[in-house]
Amino acid sequence: MDLPVIVGVDGSEPSLRAVDWAADEAVLRGAPLRLVYASLWERYEGPSLATDLNKPSEQVRAEDIVDTAARRAHHRQPDVKVSTGVLPEEPEYALVRESRTASLLVTGTRGRSGLAETLLGSVSLVVAGHAQCPMIVVRGDRDDQAPAGTHGRVVVGVGEKPTGSAAVRFAYEEARRRGVPVDAVRAWRWPARESTDFPLLVGELTRLHEQQALEAVEAAFQDAPADVASHRRVVEGRTRTVLVDASRDADLLVIGAKRRPGHYGVQLGRVAHGVLHHSACPVVIVPERV
Repeated sequence: MDLPVIVGVDGSEPSLRAVDWAADEAVLRGAPLRLVYASLWERYEGPSLATDLNKPSEQVRAEDIVDTAARRAHHRQPDVKVSTGVLPEEPEYALVRESRTASLLVTGTRGRSGLAETLLGSVSLVVAGHAQCPMIVVRGDRDDQAPAGTHGRVVVGVGEKPTGSAAVRFAYEEARRRGVPVDAVRAWRWPARESTDFPLLVGELTRLHEQQALEAVEAAFQDAPADVASHRRVVEGRTRTVLVDASRDADLLVIGAKRRPGHYGVQLGRVAHGVLHHSACPVVIVPERV
């Protein structure tokens, strides 16, 4: 049985854009699509969906939200198989639990809060730190549509332990589905210049750090399939800054996030946290077991 692509919906414009992306992903994977609405509140409070349904916002309920999302998914991908779920619980817990039986989890950048959409909403941020399957956080455009693939490449950040990386594996599988190359990026930093007495030694250390970064990228792709084109590069700078810069010319940015079994605290590192807030394209968080 194919595991579904699951998307969290709440009636907001970002969540409806996530439905578009999830429908496309379900078709790419030949998987069913499951739409999940989870909330302890029975009514929807927001103007956009209420206007579409020609109802006051206080009369828009969970069934309206998932029905609207299902129609949107069928309009986007008429052949996709869609199921829905309305769960009377906090969305963070519901989506993390749903991720245990999903091939992919998709959310929007934020829900119905008043925060600017340049920041990630609290639900997506919590779920990104605990999801048990790869999770895509979708950013849209000003027309409230899911972003189209215009750059023709998937970017993956190569981490500290590149060999056997689940994030790298996800990146080249996704690139294969889309018929685009994967661009592997590894950041490295200049060595601390504690003394200017030995400039030649500083130069050697710099070349050593750069060479180690190059070797990490090569190790990450040693098992990459031959039918997926790849470009590999190393960039001096902070990892978060390098990846955010790379996202400006990407259709998808893939990064790994460590998961410690039995640990229920925060599991989202500073790099992943910063990239989720500032990436210019959709971001995939892929669990990496430690």
